[in-house]
Order: sequence, then C-alpha cells, then structure tokens
Amino acid sequence: MNKTLLRATVLTALLAVTLVASMVFAEAEFYRGLSNLGAGLGFGLAACGAGIGVGLAGAAAIGAIVERRELFAMYLLFIALAEAIAIYGFAIAFILMK
Repeated sequence: MNKTLLRATVLTALLAVTLVASMVFAEAEFYRGLSNLGAGLGFGLAACGAGIGVGLAGAAAIGAIVERRELFAMYLLFIALAEAIAIYGFAIAFILMK
C-alpha cells in the first residue's frame, strides 16, 4: 500500500471521527466529547507505538541473547522502556478524562 494513500486514509478517518463526535455531543458537551476523543486517541496511539517498540526491541534482544547471554538484564530493560510508552499513554488518558 502506498504511504501517501495510507496517510490520507488515516487523516480522513480521524477527521470523520472528529466530525461525528462533534455532531453527537451537544454544544455544552462538545469539549468534553473532544477530551474523551483525545484520551482515546492518545492511549490508542501510545499503545500502538509501544507494541511496535516492544516488537522491534524483543526481536533484537532475542538475536543478541544468542551471542551474549550475560547481558540479558540489559536487553530486558530496553523492552521495559518501550513498554513504558503505553503506561504513559494510559496515565494521560486518565488525566484527560477527569
């Protein structure tokens, strides 16, 4: 799939979700709805980023463990750092939902 087409599709989907959210919520609830939308998008994107990071770090760690097993704790630390991104996104989602 072409990267430009993928970007256009994602941006169109985000615009559609934002417009639907603005139509669903009344004017008084508009900002609350956008806050919830931002919380969901923030956590979802953080979780996707963490999944990609853990996948890449995990694959590299497995390959490196074969060569130097004594550095297992350091490899595990890199995986935990990538997973922390999802925890930060979860915390921000709670803050936005107030």
